[in-house]
Amino acid sequence: MLDLVSSWESSPTQPSKQHRIIAAIDLGTNSLHMVVVKIDPTLPAFSIIAKEKETVRLGDRNLTTGELKPEIIEKAIAALRRFQEVAKTINAETIIAVATSAVREAPNGKAFLHTIETELGLSVNLISGQEEARRIYLGVLSGMEFNNQPHMIIDIGGGSTELILGDSQQARILTSTKVGAVRLTSELITTDPISTTEFQYLQAYARGMLERSVEEILANLESGESPRLVGTAGTIETLAMIHAREKSGVIPSTLNGYQFSHQDLQELVNRLRKLSNSERAEIPGMPEKRPEVILAGAVILQEAMTLLGSESITVCERSLREGVIVDWMLTHGLIEDKLRYQSSIRERNVLKLADKYHINLEYSDRVAKFAESLFDQTQGTLHHWGTDERQMLWAAAILHNCGHYISHSSHHKHSYYLIRNGELLGYTETEIEIIANLARYHRKSPPKKKHENYQSLLTKQQRQIVSQLSAILRLAVALDRRQIGAVAQVQCEYYPQLKQVNLLIFPSQSDDDCALELWSLDYKKGVFEEEFGVRLVASLEKSNINNLS
Repeated sequence: MLDLVSSWESSPTQPSKQHRIIAAIDLGTNSLHMVVVKIDPTLPAFSIIAKEKETVRLGDRNLTTGELKPEIIEKAIAALRRFQEVAKTINAETIIAVATSAVREAPNGKAFLHTIETELGLSVNLISGQEEARRIYLGVLSGMEFNNQPHMIIDIGGGSTELILGDSQQARILTSTKVGAVRLTSELITTDPISTTEFQYLQAYARGMLERSVEEILANLESGESPRLVGTAGTIETLAMIHAREKSGVIPSTLNGYQFSHQDLQELVNRLRKLSNSERAEIPGMPEKRPEVILAGAVILQEAMTLLGSESITVCERSLREGVIVDWMLTHGLIEDKLRYQSSIRERNVLKLADKYHINLEYSDRVAKFAESLFDQTQGTLHHWGTDERQMLWAAAILHNCGHYISHSSHHKHSYYLIRNGELLGYTETEIEIIANLARYHRKSPPKKKHENYQSLLTKQQRQIVSQLSAILRLAVALDRRQIGAVAQVQCEYYPQLKQVNLLIFPSQSDDDCALELWSLDYKKGVFEEEFGVRLVASLEKSNINNLS
């Protein structure tokens, strides 16, 4: 198990100033959830100190347009405002928020997130289905012992179901399918109690949608492996609670580790299908607003277990929200000894995409190093971007030429498309959008408001990141114009009084005049000059680069 235990005890040797309090919010299709945790970096571990939930039903969208409804948006913002107040009361230093399928699919989803940022000052990260699955895996791993054995994880949400195959070290397979308790209820169930015809179609539809994910999971099991099935999220927890009450008559203090069989689930599904919504509401352990969607969720689980050949399921109370916390700890260097493989998820997936599109990695790595060097040397003077932006610039530099995979003509535009649709794990949808735009503008026209891809950036800050860092990327590309590593090093000298940047170019070979690189810099510098309000002067330096400090 990842050393992020669910319990924590204070110790005189661990002063409280070391503890960090973080909140994570999940804007799900059915409910909005927040978990507030206390992190002890010395372990590293976190304990859950508060939980909040509001059933908002973002998935109950306009049937004609698919848009989020105004009254539901209003309800969601009110819930988020309350969450913020709770987090503030507990002294949370930051709130990390993610949105999933309902917001991903709504035409006005991004506008909704922009409204949240404007009204509440809360930045919500939109994540892909695969990225959601990765963070669910991290959450489960933080709360359950895997013993180096493979596990299958199923998370049934309101709008999607994630199926994952992973072990103690890594997630082998991450899938996300558009079947969820709210989605299937609204799309397929019109009768109450459900008619036999609708019930049979519900089963067949869920099975058909899950087949591809299940096949992928089963195909990646090694000979002799028989992984246990772990279930997370509201539908499965509700089914476990009902099962526990009926079997033992008592409510378990925790559902973590609770098991029930496939056969017990089938019996429960057969009972639920014969009941009306109001009758289901009377079942002991049934949460408010769950009765109308529980049948669809239970059918999804039943079909998944049948396809996977699982006789039982074990409940884990940790899922996406806790995975968001673990991911934050990884990216902030709070987990050093465990899951190093996971902490490099971004880099590995960028390189995986580079390999997929046959990128010359030796060349793109040089461009990336030039981009990072220019970024570092101009930080604090020409710009004030930080680690996150530097990392996105690196990713864009590695992938900027991937559009050649489609065609040389307009390859920068193809690069945008390939990156945008490349499922870069470890990044939010906004970060992927920024990386794709940076690659898009490494040549030709600078960013313009009329460009659809540039318009898709929601905030002024995001557009500024693209405008400024793509200008830096253009110079980095120019510095290896011949793609032979002619330039060994570049040094920036900034003269604020003159509003001038001198770019000193150190050649790899003393007899190389780097004429083509200097010409390319002169050709591309206009965008940089306009963006930063400076004059750029590039010159070749013949002094020994080893003498530079």
